[in-house]
Amino acid sequence: MKKWTIVLTVVFMTIVLTMPAHSGMKKLAQTGFQFLKIDVSPRAAAMGGAYLVAGFGADAMFYNPAGMARMNCSMDLMASQTRWIADISYDAFAIAKSLGNIGTVGISAMIADYGDIEGTMVANNSAGYINTGNVSVGAYVVGLSFARNLTNKFSVGGQVKWVNQNLGTSTLNDGVDVKNEVSGLAYDFGTVFYPGFKSFRFGMNIRNFSNEFKYQKEGFQLPLTFSIGIAMNLMDFMDTENHRLIFAVDAIHPRDYSERLNIGAEYTFMDMISLRAGYKYNYDEEGFTLGAGFHKSLAGVGLRVDYAYTPMDLFTTVNRIGVGISF
Repeated sequence: MKKWTIVLTVVFMTIVLTMPAHSGMKKLAQTGFQFLKIDVSPRAAAMGGAYLVAGFGADAMFYNPAGMARMNCSMDLMASQTRWIADISYDAFAIAKSLGNIGTVGISAMIADYGDIEGTMVANNSAGYINTGNVSVGAYVVGLSFARNLTNKFSVGGQVKWVNQNLGTSTLNDGVDVKNEVSGLAYDFGTVFYPGFKSFRFGMNIRNFSNEFKYQKEGFQLPLTFSIGIAMNLMDFMDTENHRLIFAVDAIHPRDYSERLNIGAEYTFMDMISLRAGYKYNYDEEGFTLGAGFHKSLAGVGLRVDYAYTPMDLFTTVNRIGVGISF
């Protein structure tokens, strides 16, 4: 286990230290299914997306399924909505169930609603086109996850996902209608390791690993990402039970962009009220993030409401809200 600690630490530091050198090497337009990159957890989004080893409930399936293994309840459910730019919205749902020593299983789903899009067709008139009515487009992903603690310090998890995207029907020059829809399997895999220094942990994750997808003749890859992250409760250094301050950092190596860094923090008082903030480094639009959460336990049932606020440089502000129940 010590060897793995050294290897992961070296890789993490290498990515972080080399990020400024690679920030100008942008690899754009190399993947499809961009909706798979959206933060759907308000808690994670408010923390700048630094959630690889900070998440431990049902929403961990969207970031690192290994986090489910340390879930502190028998069952956890979450639902969220993200009001994205251009009237696009994302609805997400996840449920995780602990099976004791066997592990933890979970089901997740996310649906992308692209709103109303007006279709057009090239025509020989003054406008150069004619309207063909609204185009029916959309996308979704459904995942099945499993996580397990291999030791009291090391957890692993994986997820198999069915992804689908429908970009409507187009008419070719010969009058043939072609449906632009593609679907297939994708996989996530992650780990979380506690080396034994208070609550400090680190881990790694691979998301959206898959074969090549293809619309008609043109093939493309999913937005594959390799991530390494660390997190810790900084209040471990103080003798207090009423305060918790989680600090997290994720280093991300995406297939379709240069290296990125997500930094986030969450302060919680009396395990009831949480304030969150983060920063996303080397993103075109996103930067600072803010959010809050409220948690309450009633008759053994944990209830929570979370909100995230993400200002955009050129677009409207993105708002996320989510609810959760744990037993």
